Amino acid sequence: MSTLLRTLRNLRTIGFKEAGHQMQYLGDTKAGTLIGKDLYGNKFFENLEDLPLRTRWVDYKDKEFSPDQIEPGWHAWISYMVDKPPTEDPILQRRVRPWEPKEHKPILTQSRGAYKPFNTTKNKYTAWTPVAAARQ
Repeated sequence: MSTLLRTLRNLRTIGFKEAGHQMQYLGDTKAGTLIGKDLYGNKFFENLEDLPLRTRWVDYKDKEFSPDQIEPGWHAWISYMVDKPPTEDPILQRRVRPWEPKEHKPILTQSRGAYKPFNTTKNKYTAWTPVAAARQ
């Protein structure tokens, strides 16, 4: 959580509507420059006056977001692996190759659509069923 003065400064810079949006999804108010947008509609920001390793952030397009919704070039930039964003670096710009999927497929781990293999082998052990004599 930021200090009160920093929150008030950011509130004056970004406005009430954006501050409410950031408090709901980020848990903090941040003011910075828009660096770019990716193909999925996510917006990427940077503020070099903030604390180290907290200068870059993403505003996801979807309300139900996960980190797999970021393109690889933007992921490298937001993780501080590269200094230039994909808009400035021609190597990081996304080019869809013939074998790559055209649309994003989400990771389905921990969901109903997750892959579950079917077991075709016979169990080595069986459950124990107690046999009790009737009481007299």
